[in-house]
Amino acid sequence: MTPDHDPPALADRALRFDRDHGRSLRALAYRMLGSRADAEDIVQDAWLRWAAVDAQRIENDRAYLSRLVTNLCLDKLGSAAARRERYVGVWLPEPLIDDEANGDRPAGPEAQAELAQDVSVAFMLALERLSPLERAAFLLHDVFDEDFDEIGLRLGRSPAACRQLASRARQRVRADRPRRVVGDDEHRRLFDAFGEAVRSLDVDALARILADDAVLMTDGGGKVSAVPRPLHGGPLVARTLIGFARLPSSGGWRLRPVRINGLPGCVVRSGRTGELMQTIALAPSESQPGRIGAIYIQRNPDKLRMVRA
Repeated sequence: MTPDHDPPALADRALRFDRDHGRSLRALAYRMLGSRADAEDIVQDAWLRWAAVDAQRIENDRAYLSRLVTNLCLDKLGSAAARRERYVGVWLPEPLIDDEANGDRPAGPEAQAELAQDVSVAFMLALERLSPLERAAFLLHDVFDEDFDEIGLRLGRSPAACRQLASRARQRVRADRPRRVVGDDEHRRLFDAFGEAVRSLDVDALARILADDAVLMTDGGGKVSAVPRPLHGGPLVARTLIGFARLPSSGGWRLRPVRINGLPGCVVRSGRTGELMQTIALAPSESQPGRIGAIYIQRNPDKLRMVRA
């Protein structure tokens, strides 16, 4: 048994893995896959493979692990694409609450601004439209600041080919990356106005804080009831949401304000049982500042498991 595989040495290596690499690897895997559960599985797989290799043979742990996680994600994306084609209704990424997606970045306004851009729901949906290689090249360069020589090694492509992949991806997702960052004051104002309108079942009040072109997207995954396709238009979205709020099953909901994927939002629990019902993320309107431009509701219980934990 080598020293690296003695129980104390292995335990120390596990501690260093989680402390030095765990958060950034989870951040990369989530952005690649849009799934916290899959990201956790990928990082666990990376740890097992890393632990089985003699540490003295690895020159740069960070580069080795990032390359390993990227390749594991690319393998996963092939089967994920087939599953998405069979997905029932609207697909939304698993919600990230508060600073869970922040990787190894420091907390603060600048980090919050970057986070709001690169894990916003609209941006994650835009990433879904890219090929796996485009997504990897774009994320590694534009979000994680890797140079194209390193990206080429990871993807088995030339640096020039990776530059082209990232450029094509950048053009396709640029319009979906948030241009405005919601500060804490606007976060509270949007949530308070939204929560008050829902609690008072006031369709007109809700319509007033929605943009004219507001969109509602609800992910039930075929497991629970959900709107089967996106709804467009502030008045229609307001009537639909208040209609749901009036249902007997919605009585006594408790809304806790949080940031979801860098956006103002809330976790909704049953007032009777405390069961997690859904998460709601509110995206500010780009065309009508001060109003809500999109509402993303995650109801799929499979995608809420990590929030429960």
